[in-house]
Amino acid sequence: MKRYVRLLKSEPVLARLSFIQLIAYFGAWFSNVAIYTLLLEMGVSATVVALTAALHFLPGVLQAPFSGVLIDRFHPKKMMLITLAVEIVCTFLLLLVTDESALPLLFVLIVLRMAAASFYFTIEMALLPKILHVKKLQMANEIHSIIWSISYTLGMAISGFVVYKVGVRVAFIIDGLLFILSFMLLFNVHIKVRVNTTASNVLGMFKETLAYIKQDQKVLYLLVLHALVGLTAFDALVALMAHEYYTHLVATSLAIGLLHASRALGLVVGPVFIGKHMNNARLGYLFLFQAFAIMIWAAVMPHFYLSLLASVLVGLCTTTLWSYTYTLLQHHTDPAYYGRVVAYNDMLFLSVSAAISLVIGLCADAAVSLRVITLMLGLSFIGAMLYYYWLQRHFELKEIH
Repeated sequence: MKRYVRLLKSEPVLARLSFIQLIAYFGAWFSNVAIYTLLLEMGVSATVVALTAALHFLPGVLQAPFSGVLIDRFHPKKMMLITLAVEIVCTFLLLLVTDESALPLLFVLIVLRMAAASFYFTIEMALLPKILHVKKLQMANEIHSIIWSISYTLGMAISGFVVYKVGVRVAFIIDGLLFILSFMLLFNVHIKVRVNTTASNVLGMFKETLAYIKQDQKVLYLLVLHALVGLTAFDALVALMAHEYYTHLVATSLAIGLLHASRALGLVVGPVFIGKHMNNARLGYLFLFQAFAIMIWAAVMPHFYLSLLASVLVGLCTTTLWSYTYTLLQHHTDPAYYGRVVAYNDMLFLSVSAAISLVIGLCADAAVSLRVITLMLGLSFIGAMLYYYWLQRHFELKEIH
């Protein structure tokens, strides 16, 4: 943990951006729990719950071809402020969703809000390689994941309690206020980067990027490798688990919050102990561990307290898998294409996350048990491990250290 503190002290811009992340992410989970609680209280189908989860990922898929070009042409701070402003407006408009007749409005607001959030994330992940060298970049990615996990843990646990005590509307208000605070903090940050004002037009940059990825196939396969981590998109699964197995023990909002918080505890603890020992040779073992952890979760799912413990186990390697595969991609990408490659990377990652969310809901409505669905997700990570070993054999991957 000391190495992360030293990095933040030596990189003030990274430190401020990290603090803004913590606040914004913490607030986001308030409305996240509130949305799923509201849907379950309405009595919607599993497919609607899964569609809601998928809509959280879909905007990042659709905007990627354009966002990458914008990132490589315009100053990051201006774009980040615009995205935060969109999130503020959309979050407060969630207060208008009160019953099932307002579901179309809910879907539109989710799409707009997540489009802004995804764009903000892509801007930041394209910015980091421009201000940090590769070893600091790996730690910065880990810090980002840890912040996400800490805010996820506390946000889910506290928001579950808040929603249970005072309702979904208060959760939306808290979320909006925290986004306003994030906007104010970012406004005073000085980010010094060179913007490529001589770049070709949008269509030309798009063609250039496709040609670059086609020429450097290693980048393409690393895009796919990172996207496989998107199979851990468990939002729909957790909501359905809470509704099916645990409502006789605790309130739905509390069950959702506690399950997410337990997994997030593993997300926080994992990189602290695993990150500094990571190298290319050990990455395959992490995929294998992820597979077995998810299968254990499937086995104990009907038992609430055992499921909470298994959720911690499921989260242990996820953060490191995400940050290490992301850093591998950044490390092997030409700096001239950072923004566009990161945008396409997010497109693939979010496509997998959206698809798996929809599959979970469709399978549940087709009477496939949640335990079987979870077991299949675990087996998919064995496939991811085999894919990584194939990639290692066919391409020379540079070590991050």
